[in-house]
Amino acid sequence: MLTKKQRELLLLINDRMQDGEIAPSFDEMREALGLKSKSGIHRLITALVERGYLERLPNRARALEVKRLPEGYSSEAKPASIPPNAAIISDLQSIPLYGRIAAGSPIEAIRDENGSVDIPPSMIGSGDHYALKVDGDSMIKAGINDGDTVIIKKADHANDGDIVVALVDNEEVTLKRLKRSNGQVILIPENDAYNEQVYTPDQVQIQGKLASLIRTYH
Repeated sequence: MLTKKQRELLLLINDRMQDGEIAPSFDEMREALGLKSKSGIHRLITALVERGYLERLPNRARALEVKRLPEGYSSEAKPASIPPNAAIISDLQSIPLYGRIAAGSPIEAIRDENGSVDIPPSMIGSGDHYALKVDGDSMIKAGINDGDTVIIKKADHANDGDIVVALVDNEEVTLKRLKRSNGQVILIPENDAYNEQVYTPDQVQIQGKLASLIRTYH
């Protein structure tokens, strides 16, 4: 016997697949079922898999197939047959996109939100994150190219060697590798064409550390 929420979720997934669409995202499932977090959806899906109603397909990330429907379920509008194709569930997390950050000379600090980026939770781990578009080539030896999107974990401190978002003189922001020496803060580029930037500690505020990177090829 399925719980009310398990039944609602199973039928929601099945109905979307019957319409020839992919399964709803975890956020759509959460909203449809009136749940506060996606962790509840994960538990419901796990229960449905354990009871044989859903199957997770191997070698395909976040793929499910409906194996059977609840007893007594019928719908004149939709046939009860299960489509052979699987549905890819978009289990993504949305983080704010704040704009562009200089990987070269510092540019004016970015504070206004300009949209969002959807990424797999495995790319970020715990903590608060935001995304920035890279403008410049000063970090290319670290594998960060002009036009990439960097995922930044919010932090107000970092270790030497970390790649950080640094706010300079409370006006300009840049992406560089951090080093401290002789009472000074050094922001190091990863491109031999650029010079190190040397500041006093009161001039530099750490606003985050590099967590991940997104690159598109088009």
